[in-house]
Parts: sequence; C-alpha cells; structure tokens
Amino acid sequence: MSSLYWHTIGEGDYDLVLLHGWGLNAEVWQNIVPRLRPHFRLHLVDLPGFGRSQGFGALTLPEMAQQLLPHLPERAYLLGWSLGGLVASHIALTQPERVSALISVASSPCFTARGDWPGIKPETLESFQQQLSHDFQRTVERFLALQTMGTENARQDARQLKEVVLSQPMPSVAVLEGGLAILRQDDLRDALDGLTLPFLRIYGYLDGLVPRRVAEALDARWPDSPSVVMEKAAHAPFISHPDEFCQQIIDFAQ
Repeated sequence: MSSLYWHTIGEGDYDLVLLHGWGLNAEVWQNIVPRLRPHFRLHLVDLPGFGRSQGFGALTLPEMAQQLLPHLPERAYLLGWSLGGLVASHIALTQPERVSALISVASSPCFTARGDWPGIKPETLESFQQQLSHDFQRTVERFLALQTMGTENARQDARQLKEVVLSQPMPSVAVLEGGLAILRQDDLRDALDGLTLPFLRIYGYLDGLVPRRVAEALDARWPDSPSVVMEKAAHAPFISHPDEFCQQIIDFAQ
C-alpha cells in the first residue's frame, strides 16, 4: 500500500510546502526549519517513493505532482529544490489557483544540456542510471558529492546530505531511475513562459548541476521573475548558507 509522508509544523501565517531533490527526503530541511517556522506553516514532504513515502514505483512528473495535490493547502507557497523544483513548477502550471507563489532552488526547467542550453550532459545522467543497478549506494553517494563540490565546507555538507539519505528508508532503484528519467527528459521552459504567479529563483554560483548560466538565460527570458545567485553556494545553498537562504525566502513572502 502506498502512503505519502506529509508533516506540518510552524507558527507563521503562510503555508510553505518544501519539496526535496533526487535521492533524498524531507529531513534535508531540518537545519532551516527553526529559522522558518516562526514565519510559515511548513509542510515537509517525502516525494512519492522517497524516504517515508513508500509503496510507489517509478512515476512521471505529472504522476508525481498528482500524488501531492490532495494534501496541498490552499494558496500555498511552493518551494522545490532540484528535482523538487520541477514538481513544484508542474503543480504551479496545472493548478495555479492552488498556489500563491513558486520558489525554485538550484533547479532548472530543463536539467539536460540541449543545443546552447546549459545543463547536465545527457551521457552523465545516463551513466548514473546505468550505475544504479550495479552499485546503488555508491552511485547515490557520488551524486551527493557533486551537489556540494566547490563550497568551503564541501566534505561536511556532503556528509550531512548522506546522513539525511541514510536516516530514512532508501528509495528503490526503480524510483531513483524514474527520478533520473524526469531530469533527463522533462523540459518546462516553454510552459513556464506563461506563468503569471510570483516566481523566485535561487541558485548557487558554484553549482555543477545547474550552471549559473541558467540563471542568466532565464533572467532574459522571464524578466518578471527575480533571481538570486548565492556567491559561495553550490547545489544545496540551504545547507551551506542557511541564514542567507532563509532571509531570501522570508523577504520574498513579505
């Protein structure tokens, strides 16, 4: 039987739904919960098949978003990190009346490099997908190490991410492969051109998975969507720079 883990905490006036990235779970947000809970009702979610949301197989992006909709509070702020940014964007596009604003963190409407679009090389994602079957844990660890590379406390931040993964049930290979397929195949650039909701984008200057050139390209394409590039952060700015990160979220909501 499949069940979605959804935990609500906090004293603020705004509902903020936090959607994590590939391979992880909602525990990844624990070091920013104390900073945000006075300002928001926080909704901590394990995406279907990840962490405590067990019983799901590989899902497409629309299927993943559909599983979240029955739990979504009215007029929520949606914050999605990495893969979670695609899920949050899909909900904002298909159910805009349910959403107050969209926040993407170290995310891209198209993760794969295509033509002159900056992103992850398709062969890199294919390599991860092939390696999952052979050495599941090492492949996940390599992906986590990529997320913190270049930051001042890269090793410590990577260890923190690894502890988050190991603290809850591991996703199946099928679920992880499904997540990689979304990162490889989905492209929301054209769809998001028509988004009218307030939309904040946060990036890490040192991010090796979502290059900072993505921010520049989208600044030109979406002039009404503010962006912040955090100078010494990589793919997990809320772990490396929690105070600066949380202030951006609080200022945007106010």
